[in-house]
Amino acid sequence: MPSITVESCTFALFGALGDLALRKLFPALYQLDRAGLLHADTRIFALARENGEAQQHLASIGEHLLRHVPAGEVDKVVLQRFQARLSYLTMDFLQGDDYDALAEQVGSGERVIAYFATPASVYGGICANLARVGLSERTRVVLEKPIGHDLESSRAVNDAVAQYFPETRIYRIDHYLGKETVQNLIALRFANSLFETQWNQNHISHVEITVAEKVGIEGRWGYFDQAGQLRDMIQNHLLQLLCLIAMDPPSELSADSIRDEKVKVLKALEPITAAQLSRQVVRGQYVAGSSDGKAVPGYLQEENSNTQSDTETFVAIRADIRNWRWAGVPFYLRTGKRMAEKMSQIVIHFKETPHYIFAPEQRQLIGNKLIIRLQPDEGIALQVMTKDQGLDKGMQLRSHALQLNFSDTYRSARIPDAYERLLLEVMRGNQNLFVRKDEIECAWLWCDQLIAGWKQLGDAPKPYAAGTWGPMGSIALITRDGRSWYGDL
Repeated sequence: MPSITVESCTFALFGALGDLALRKLFPALYQLDRAGLLHADTRIFALARENGEAQQHLASIGEHLLRHVPAGEVDKVVLQRFQARLSYLTMDFLQGDDYDALAEQVGSGERVIAYFATPASVYGGICANLARVGLSERTRVVLEKPIGHDLESSRAVNDAVAQYFPETRIYRIDHYLGKETVQNLIALRFANSLFETQWNQNHISHVEITVAEKVGIEGRWGYFDQAGQLRDMIQNHLLQLLCLIAMDPPSELSADSIRDEKVKVLKALEPITAAQLSRQVVRGQYVAGSSDGKAVPGYLQEENSNTQSDTETFVAIRADIRNWRWAGVPFYLRTGKRMAEKMSQIVIHFKETPHYIFAPEQRQLIGNKLIIRLQPDEGIALQVMTKDQGLDKGMQLRSHALQLNFSDTYRSARIPDAYERLLLEVMRGNQNLFVRKDEIECAWLWCDQLIAGWKQLGDAPKPYAAGTWGPMGSIALITRDGRSWYGDL
């Protein structure tokens, strides 16, 4: 039996027939039920605008559930129990009268989890209507990204929600924070003196954070072309990873202690002026190429595309942090679509030993690396130098990985999806893995100056062929510092 106790709640999923809900949220809730982590009395309300018979919509949800849950993890008893929890309500999220039916079905005193899998423009309206029917005092609200498209719009969204909910009951989702390996960053750094004593500018030369996708737009042209890769990935996912790598030890493992340290990192990020953009930032847009041996179109040839769009699908940045721990240590951030492979990883490059005594031609091998892989295979590897085996090898060096691969190490344990962990923590009332308002604002403030610089310079994205590692400028970005991206072929 699970050692975690979760209270009974009513889970109200706004936008229940959208892609996120069908592909991620319902499967995550099913897996929590399968693991015995949903209270027996927990009910799930699927809320969406679509009219029609409720049973037809519930059947559709069930079909998508079977499509996105691995066949070996489908338990007929659990599936029947889970489907019995579900109810469907047709609702216009901005129409107050539609909330009366929801309020009537929520038990007196029952905790409500309201998940907003909707555009951020309706968050304020949903909150106002939950308050109107008397549900706001016992509701925790979960906000999906993106929260706005710049600092001003994010403040408007957050302020609209804050009229009805205190910060202690607002859970801003960044699904990367729910990944097993990201959670292990806290333990890896602060439970191991081996690393924490070396985690500074005296011992680390530079840090890489790469989040690469093989896919293109996947039918999301309308959203993505308004956002671009900087807003879609850098502002949230990559800056959150940077914060977890760079932050100082929190005073305790409480939500605010952790988030206080992350905010300090964001405030210490060196601004990048328009004059510095050409040397520190590269933006790109994919053109036709190949992926997995198949020809794929360029961004401007995607379905429903605007052929004049200058939206970036790739960004590489050299970021610097102005504090004692990281002075002189560059953080290289890179993310893009239609890249050579799907990969999310952090590489910590440690400095060379101060006195080198081995063969000169092997000097480029020297330098320990800590590789933290988030996908596709979550795990941690430490590259260390050893002597090659054999009587004829002399003192020839070899780089070996001391490796922890989660799927190999924990063969009997299933690695939960990030959304499973995040939904569970919302039900438990634990905000450790969620983003506070000031984090959002600091991240937008830093990203807004890059967008303003691009506009000021009229900087067009550089082309790169689909299936590659991005524009040539991203290689120059790191090689001018005498370095290279780890693992690129």
